[in-house]
Amino acid sequence: MLKKSFFGLVIPQFEYERLPAVLPEADIVAATKSVTLFHERNSDTNQPASIQVGDKVKTGQKIALYADSPSYVIASVTGSVSAISPHTGDFGKTYTAITINIAQEEIIDDQFEAEAQSPTLEGAIDYLAAAPGAAPLKSLSETDSPIKTIVISGVDSDLLIGTRQYITNNRLNDIRDGIKILKAISGIDQIILVTGRDTIQGFGHIGADVKSIDNTYPAALPAMIMKNVVGEVVPAGQSFQDMGVCFMSVEGVASIGRAYADRRLPTRKTLTFISKDGHQHLIEAAIGTPIKDILRVYGVSINEEDRIVLGGPMTGNAVYSLDQPVLPDTDAILVLDRAMAAYSSDYPCINCGDCVRTCPAQIAVNMLVRFLEAGQYEEAADNYDLHSCIECGLCSYVCVSKIPIFQYIKLAKYELDRAKTVEATDV
Repeated sequence: MLKKSFFGLVIPQFEYERLPAVLPEADIVAATKSVTLFHERNSDTNQPASIQVGDKVKTGQKIALYADSPSYVIASVTGSVSAISPHTGDFGKTYTAITINIAQEEIIDDQFEAEAQSPTLEGAIDYLAAAPGAAPLKSLSETDSPIKTIVISGVDSDLLIGTRQYITNNRLNDIRDGIKILKAISGIDQIILVTGRDTIQGFGHIGADVKSIDNTYPAALPAMIMKNVVGEVVPAGQSFQDMGVCFMSVEGVASIGRAYADRRLPTRKTLTFISKDGHQHLIEAAIGTPIKDILRVYGVSINEEDRIVLGGPMTGNAVYSLDQPVLPDTDAILVLDRAMAAYSSDYPCINCGDCVRTCPAQIAVNMLVRFLEAGQYEEAADNYDLHSCIECGLCSYVCVSKIPIFQYIKLAKYELDRAKTVEATDV
């Protein structure tokens, strides 16, 4: 819902949509021929690969490109590896795409069964980092910045999405089991479950401190939760990890609970599919299912200049192939008709001030964007609080000149991080 002042003196406010109290089961969407898994690239490519085209895999099998690599994926189907190829994602992120042709008969891998009998943090890191929800379990083992608080987000951070709400309302037993296991394997007792203000009832047995947030965007973004729930503001240039806080999605925690209860690795991702007409479908699909298979189920055709976005309308990222797969952290797929898609322009800033008034971090966005457009990223960070941005996208939404401010900010942060990494490597 969009709230707007009659006199136009107040910046529009978005409210998160709430799902009804009683929800139907999510639609099951099956991949038709193959799935594709994105394995993080290993810097040492001279090692012999431990998996080859033609190898057979089972559902739930752990797949690592190299025998001693900490990175891995979990096969979400039974079948044979048909392709292994490089893939480049947003901002130069590189992966190895492993495509598996689906077999008619499913065979469940049992390698996790022994680990499930005696849960440990090391075992969870070794098997559940690629589970639905992509819980950042490795951060719990860091000693330089030890985690003291786990925040479980049971609210969807972007608009139009109902994935985390659905999980919170329908998988309480899994969430409770996941919280119990997290406490046991990490030794962290301070766990907070964040819910919407109108859904805070009924969590007394969950094993976490339940807190509610406001229903106005961007209250569900991690930086806002840190401020309004945890009671701390993350200084510019620092991370949640630096503050001793680890954020997990409620699905990541539910996956942990389900995995140890069933002694089997979960492989199906829950997500919200939003079609061109704005209709929302809650679905379950195997990780690696290509977007084209989901579009086919709902009869959605893609025309020239339509857009496919992973995530919501404010912070999502556009993708350019119908073969793009569902990933462990994919909470939504949004399809925008060309007539509804927002277009950017090279029109100059007119200093209307809307971006400044709408910014939750109170950044002088009108000045910041001038440096970003000129590629002067260090000056933007030093003088105009680039790293204070919480990346909500409101500045781009309200910009009269249609300047892609949000994209400029993300690019600037990426370039500065890349330069910092290169400097550290050269030392």
